[in-house]
Amino acid sequence: MRTFVSDAARQYGFGEGDVGKIELAIDEACTNIIKHAYRYNPDGIIEIRLSMQPGPDHNRKFVVEIHDSGISFDSSKYSAPDMTEYFKKLRHGGLGIVLMKKLMDEVEYGPSVGDRNTIRLIKYLPA
Repeated sequence: MRTFVSDAARQYGFGEGDVGKIELAIDEACTNIIKHAYRYNPDGIIEIRLSMQPGPDHNRKFVVEIHDSGISFDSSKYSAPDMTEYFKKLRHGGLGIVLMKKLMDEVEYGPSVGDRNTIRLIKYLPA
């Protein structure tokens, strides 16, 4: 998945710094799907669709849509962890959404349609 997405990002004109950010965001999204939506079930399918669309201020936006048929995630119930408490308790994991939002320009959770969940990761291509 990383190679597929990063090769496309390079073809659309992203530099290596942005390609690395996109790769890490894809890793986090897919890891969350594997862990939480499919609960490590090896039969779970992850589908990725890529597109380049018009963006704000005459920029273009690289859209990565990731679909799965696992357990739905209700983004309205998510709140970012308190990082001070996170580090005090020496926690690990649980920062995938925080990371995706830092690395990408937009992160959208689509409504579940039938048995399909969708997450959209969007990165603007500098003009």
